[in-house]
Amino acid sequence: MPPGPLSRRDLLLAATAFAAGSVPADTLARPRVAKAHDTRSSTRIDAALRAATKSTPGIVAMAATDAGVMYEGAFGVRRLGAAPTMTLNTVFRIASMVKPVTSVAAMQLVEQGKLALDGPIPDINPALTTPQVLYGFDSSGVPQLRPAKRPITLRHLLTQTAGFSYTLWDSTALRYAQTLAKLPANSSTPRTPLMFDPGDRWAYGSGTDWVGHIIEAISDQPLDSYFRKHILDPLGMTDTCFVASPEQLARAASAHSRLPDGSVEPQPMKSQSKLRSYANGGLYSTAPDYLTFVRMLLHGGSFNGNRILQPETVALMGQNHIGTLEAGVMKTTNPALSNDVNFFPGISLKWGLGHMINMQPGPDGRSAGSLTWAGLFNTYYWIDPTRRLAAVLMTQILPFADHAVLRIYREFERGIYGLLRAI
Repeated sequence: MPPGPLSRRDLLLAATAFAAGSVPADTLARPRVAKAHDTRSSTRIDAALRAATKSTPGIVAMAATDAGVMYEGAFGVRRLGAAPTMTLNTVFRIASMVKPVTSVAAMQLVEQGKLALDGPIPDINPALTTPQVLYGFDSSGVPQLRPAKRPITLRHLLTQTAGFSYTLWDSTALRYAQTLAKLPANSSTPRTPLMFDPGDRWAYGSGTDWVGHIIEAISDQPLDSYFRKHILDPLGMTDTCFVASPEQLARAASAHSRLPDGSVEPQPMKSQSKLRSYANGGLYSTAPDYLTFVRMLLHGGSFNGNRILQPETVALMGQNHIGTLEAGVMKTTNPALSNDVNFFPGISLKWGLGHMINMQPGPDGRSAGSLTWAGLFNTYYWIDPTRRLAAVLMTQILPFADHAVLRIYREFERGIYGLLRAI
């Protein structure tokens, strides 16, 4: 007998959210034509984003309500010093914005009873089923490991509390990786130990990538095929993929780097990897495609008549699943790739099943309980269930949490809520 898809606690959480109105009835799932909006407010957003291209080569931004798309704009160029201008269908590398897509795929399997949030996970790798926790280094610098105190669950993986931690934001994980690199290739030392026991802390890491492996094992198909069949094709997300076609690459924005003096330079064009699909990064998409995905979540799991998840599941994904732990604050180990990260100083941040949640209202308009995350190249989304709003902003620049892009993002958010008031 497969495990039940949702525990009694999860059903109660979802029912509470659904009753409170955070997920609309299925009749709201079909998009409607947006009402005519305040042209002056839209023009102000245009002007702000256009001015921002003085510091950031190109920007695409979109927002929608239940009634339809309320704003769209593309400004600047795809590559600094080159001719192609940004268009709405420009293709971006969205990096960790694949994580919510992976989370949706996992929750589809939970709904089907093939996975359980708190039950045993498939025995696909010792790193998951017999995890080792790093608790220090001896006087010679040798890593000290012990068995984890409790098993890893799907809930841990989806909430970034399993113990896996990226070296980009964890100096201890970085030290371990550097030590590991000096060992023989056949060393029995674990490649991916935990930095803490499952459930004890929050740390941003590769947990969602392991979820992708689990999805592949259960579905018996590559992750990109699963995404295509069960999420992307039903939603009409034809420009979202792990391996872009030549036509899509011709529309792709180049990555850029912010130099210490604030100037920007384009990075060399790199060939895309065709080795495998990564559930925590590696996805290409466009602003219209990703807006479709977040609108599906805004509409309770259904869009254009295609149901991806049940409303109760979507509601559950938007609840706090880490209790009193705090999330979302990260200190960089490599300033060229990421700045320190704290999108909402002074605001309690939690994590749901795939999103960060601000527990108090944000300073630029979003409501308490809004869902958000981002990609390494400064692509962003947020979903405001209270105000019935979803939005995306796409750029292609490093380091992550770039100060200039965050200023643009906040100005865009303020403009969108101003526009929302004018509808």
